[in-house]
Amino acid sequence: MTWTKVLAADALTPGGREVVKVGDRKILVLNHQGQLYAVDNSCPHMKLPMKKGKITEDGAIACPFHRSVFDLRTGEVKNWTPFPPVVGKALGMISPEKALPVFPTRVEEGSIWVDA
Repeated sequence: MTWTKVLAADALTPGGREVVKVGDRKILVLNHQGQLYAVDNSCPHMKLPMKKGKITEDGAIACPFHRSVFDLRTGEVKNWTPFPPVVGKALGMISPEKALPVFPTRVEEGSIWVDA
């Protein structure tokens, strides 16, 4: 992995999110409660974008499509494809449970850096 400068530190205000390109990856960088997180912008279920995912009170992100939930710190699966009701479980069988890739972040010299 390599550290890459992705954004100016002041470009991501609290609650802000931005998709950045690092190599061949699209990474979602979020400022949640003053903490920076970087996660793959593709849900591991069906590779749909995570940018509009809801952030939960316990620090997780929910895919806006089938509502799989992943811990922002670890990428660990908290809930796998619960939506739509009944059909969600069948959709979950299309792809086995997989963690959401997460990446270390740091702020240095006025910029946000991601190790991806």
